[in-house]
Amino acid sequence: MKTVSERFEELVKIATTSSEDSSTCPSTPQQWDMAHFLANELTDMGLSEVRVSPEGYVYAELPATAEGFWRIGFISHMDTSPDAPGEHVVPTLTKNYDGGDICLPHTTLSPALFPELKAYVGQDIYTSDGSTLLGADDKAGIAEILTALDTLAHQPQIPHGRIAVGFTPDEEIGRGADRFDVTGFGCDFAYTVDGGSLGELEWENFNAASATITILGRNVHPGSAKGIMINALLLASEFAMSLPSTETPSQTEGREGFFHLHHLTGDVSSATMRYLIRDFEKEEFEGRKEMLLAVRDHLNKKYGPCVTVDIQDQYYNMAEQILPHPEIVSLAKTAMQQVGVTPDERPIRGGTDGARLSFEGLPCPNLFTGGHNFHGVQEFIPRQSMEKAVDVLIQLAKIAKK
Repeated sequence: MKTVSERFEELVKIATTSSEDSSTCPSTPQQWDMAHFLANELTDMGLSEVRVSPEGYVYAELPATAEGFWRIGFISHMDTSPDAPGEHVVPTLTKNYDGGDICLPHTTLSPALFPELKAYVGQDIYTSDGSTLLGADDKAGIAEILTALDTLAHQPQIPHGRIAVGFTPDEEIGRGADRFDVTGFGCDFAYTVDGGSLGELEWENFNAASATITILGRNVHPGSAKGIMINALLLASEFAMSLPSTETPSQTEGREGFFHLHHLTGDVSSATMRYLIRDFEKEEFEGRKEMLLAVRDHLNKKYGPCVTVDIQDQYYNMAEQILPHPEIVSLAKTAMQQVGVTPDERPIRGGTDGARLSFEGLPCPNLFTGGHNFHGVQEFIPRQSMEKAVDVLIQLAKIAKK
């Protein structure tokens, strides 16, 4: 039976970067490679009802060994973020971390910049070589689920209910739950395994939307441009400067929302901006969307009809769906405590597939994977945290009694 580390090292070497420029599902062909790899792994482990959907979702189930248990599910996503390179990942293990800098071929992880490293002195820490992301988000979650299910499958004497597993494509671009088969999944509730540091337990997340701002300028020769030229790039800058400068990801924390400009392309004739809109409170969330429209209206009044704004809601705060079912969170906390992990309840400054699924009738809090610094080349995850995540999943299966 493979260890969680062995599985993790296998998985991160399979490139699965998603792309929001694609309209297919999955958005990139490499995710099909991962889907079929995982289906084969689940089949070899002896799970039943293994299938890959026409959209690239992977499903399987471990039959119950006892009665009186909830039907639970574990979910992770196959894709990695397009924010950093995800091909040719070289998993690198720093054993018995000494508390100093981790010097990689292409970057350095320093506790001066990442003080959370100090919590893992004496442990073994996975990174990439610094030229790519690592892919712990969320291949650590997949490795942990596979290892837990493999353990349970080989120990039928352990009493548990029916356990379903689902691996989704395209979570990183907000589409992971779009075509998830909630009915076929057949669970009373589930857990995404897609969180961060050891002990994280998340049942509240941002309300989220994306916004695409399209600006049409008017380009003429700069020598005779007075009163005629409309520079789309300058309008894009004016649009960005019209939003609160302190309400960006680098200026906010905790329950504070933000506007995140993550894409800007163009020239004098036209420009495109893409924003993420995030807020925990529904009223403030709606206010942020209205602010973008107000900036649009102001610029169109000033320069003529040259700015359009397209806003698409992505997901909502799952607390609304989780709070009526406190036993789901209580089970997770108890499982952590019983294997020596201190639960760390916190709101997600982001979202998971579970947020969307919760609103589709599958309440779905988020459990830790153990990783840090997702979406960047300085991503890392302690091996011992992954092993504890496996312990938590196995314990959850054991105690999920009605």
